[in-house]
Amino acid sequence: MKEFFRNVYYKYLPQPSEHEIHAGTAVLDPTHIGDIHGAFGTIRKDDHPHNHKSLWKKILIFMAILGPGIIVMVGDNDAGGVATYAQAGQNYGTSLLWTLLLLVPVLIVNQEMVVRLGSITGVGHARLIIERFGKFWGFFSAGDLFLVNFLTIITEFIGISQAMSYFGISIYISVPVAAAILIGITLTGSFRRWEQSLFGFIAVSFLMFPLAILVHPNYSTVFKDTFIPHINGGLTSDALLLIIGIVGTTVAPWQLFFQQSNVVDKRITPRWLSYEKLDTYFGAILTNTGAAALIIAGAALFGTKLGGNFTDALGVANGLTQVIGARAGDIFAIVLIDASVIGAAAVTLSTAYAFGDVFKTHHSLHRKFSEAKGFYIIYSALVALAGAIVLIPHAPLGLITLGVQALAGILLPSATVFLLFLCNDKEVLGPWTNGPVINAISSLIIGVLVMLSLILAATTMFPVINVTYLTIGLGIVLILGLLGTGYLYLKTHKKEDKQKMSIEEKMEWRMPSLETLKPSVWSAPMKIGMLVLRGYLLIAVVLMVIKVIQLAISGH
Repeated sequence: MKEFFRNVYYKYLPQPSEHEIHAGTAVLDPTHIGDIHGAFGTIRKDDHPHNHKSLWKKILIFMAILGPGIIVMVGDNDAGGVATYAQAGQNYGTSLLWTLLLLVPVLIVNQEMVVRLGSITGVGHARLIIERFGKFWGFFSAGDLFLVNFLTIITEFIGISQAMSYFGISIYISVPVAAAILIGITLTGSFRRWEQSLFGFIAVSFLMFPLAILVHPNYSTVFKDTFIPHINGGLTSDALLLIIGIVGTTVAPWQLFFQQSNVVDKRITPRWLSYEKLDTYFGAILTNTGAAALIIAGAALFGTKLGGNFTDALGVANGLTQVIGARAGDIFAIVLIDASVIGAAAVTLSTAYAFGDVFKTHHSLHRKFSEAKGFYIIYSALVALAGAIVLIPHAPLGLITLGVQALAGILLPSATVFLLFLCNDKEVLGPWTNGPVINAISSLIIGVLVMLSLILAATTMFPVINVTYLTIGLGIVLILGLLGTGYLYLKTHKKEDKQKMSIEEKMEWRMPSLETLKPSVWSAPMKIGMLVLRGYLLIAVVLMVIKVIQLAISGH
């Protein structure tokens, strides 16, 4: 099967020469090296930060770099995100706002590591996993990413169809038009035009802020709920599941693959790493502020007869129209359409990028269709097929949504574990590897994400399970596991200074050709981590199979 897809992909794609690929760097596509053509400016390949010392020039450089960080973050507030945040508001008021504050550092830590990997290596996430962990894990990651991303794209079209139906527009018009727009903005052969198009949609997403003002929230309550953790009605299984859903929709696996590849495609090198980090920090704050606005908007229904009775995003739009007025419902529906388009564009592109990395073929928005047919065909086919499925009468859209939640929960831990290991690989990052503090924070984050994703997967497939007991049990296992792993790390880790380089030398260091890297050496904590990961995936897959059998037997 793997060879079949490889042959099909190669058939429609002009291949770069070996000289182009291995000319002293790991870069797979020659167009990933050159001038940076951002939506708001250009940076020449031979330019240097030292040439831009004034504040105004630094702002201009930042504007040219701005893109991958803010797009990946805003794209995460997609159709599923809008529905989840609105549900939190409708069912619990603004009492869950504090969860978003806690997730800001999680997003920043995770995506900062991805930004470092992309700018230093010049290679996408999927390719690095293959090279450093073997083909099994590489193709597992790419295959699982493809499946969950495809299902996610379907949910984006569900969001578009629901929002457009609010305005009385048929699904048979809204979905094809949306698909055409998604394909059109990507097949331009210009990275700059693609990025400018996405920023146009991002500008529309700012409507969620006046929406939050329009519902006339109690600002003192909003402030309190943002900084003081509590839950209206107390901690229940439903509340805990919704919190897990907020975490899952805010920290998604596709984000890792997308931003790393988009950083590579934008030609960002270590020289401009600090600017791209700032782009990421800004995006993390913006996206969580936007999520807070959606919770506040949904909370307008909390004190009404609709409170606690969330159905879907369309129900929220209709509810806002009834309670606040048509303007509020209209804005919410527009935000849902916009979020779905941005999410679909980013998720689909992350999949096309991953395929290019896996098969070492041209995969760049700088290339015209004739130069990267396979890359654009995969992107277009994913969009077209996802849209077509939504148009099928009586399609199992509810089951697809369920599958997205479960599969995303399964994929997230493996993606974050690989991310941490890659950022400690000296062959890959040289002087840019993680320090002990980042490793400790990242390990804690990964442990919590593993626990939450396992709870989400288990409860999605077995709704009657006692979530409180499951959480307590997994929490104890998590604490013991982190303590044990930390002990082994301190016991086996030898203090070794990173490569001593001047700032100038460090800014020019990039990972050499993949073929020249020494094989990956697995430490004791790493071996334990991979063993735990295999066990987790085995359990999660078994649960998934059982659930599928149950649904098949019940006829759903």
